[in-house]
Amino acid sequence: MDGKQTVLVVDDEVKIRGLLKSYLEKNGYAVLCAGSGREGMEIFERNAVSLILLDLMLPDFSGEEFCSRVRRMSGIPIIMITAKVDEESVIRGLNLGADDYVTKPFSPRQLVARVAAALRRGGGTADAGGVAADACLSYEDLLVDTEKRTVSLGGKTVALTRDEYKILVLLMSRQAKIFTRDEILDAVKGEDYYGFDRSIDSHIKRLRAKIEDDPRSPRYIVTVYGMGYRFGSV
Repeated sequence: MDGKQTVLVVDDEVKIRGLLKSYLEKNGYAVLCAGSGREGMEIFERNAVSLILLDLMLPDFSGEEFCSRVRRMSGIPIIMITAKVDEESVIRGLNLGADDYVTKPFSPRQLVARVAAALRRGGGTADAGGVAADACLSYEDLLVDTEKRTVSLGGKTVALTRDEYKILVLLMSRQAKIFTRDEILDAVKGEDYYGFDRSIDSHIKRLRAKIEDDPRSPRYIVTVYGMGYRFGSV
């Protein structure tokens, strides 16, 4: 779409879709809209989408299911729009692979700022937090090629989301350092992110499920109680 970044808005409320489309287009984005999960998936599969704004309450299937389907195909940023304000709903969405969340009612200007921030975080080729990493990072049978941005475990490719990849590179690049949750959040999300530190726990949990033999007894990403996380054993 004329070289513009494309945002897919999936929301069953006509007024919300119209409002977001207007604000996003005024800020230079191309916008595609869907009023249901099924329509949203069809649009996503046919178009080069840069980011998805996803309502959790869809008429045909849930936003959580939509998020899970997208994550099986792509690591593009997903910002959930929800009336569910309880923390467990937010954590569940983050566990499914969402990058951010916004509760209704929301400020359209702030939401556009979050879209811009999410696209900036996903648009560069530098690793997390500007950490200067070697072309290849390895530990036992885990290998990260930072030039190709690929991860393999025992010779098999591991599919990570953008944030999971950034966390892994950050921890592997400084294996002796204990990172606090705030340090990881700042490095991965940036200082313009309006989140909370438990979102890092959700990303770590999903990352461990993908690379650890036993996520309950991890050998790669180790919890240092009362402090944060570090990579491997010291």
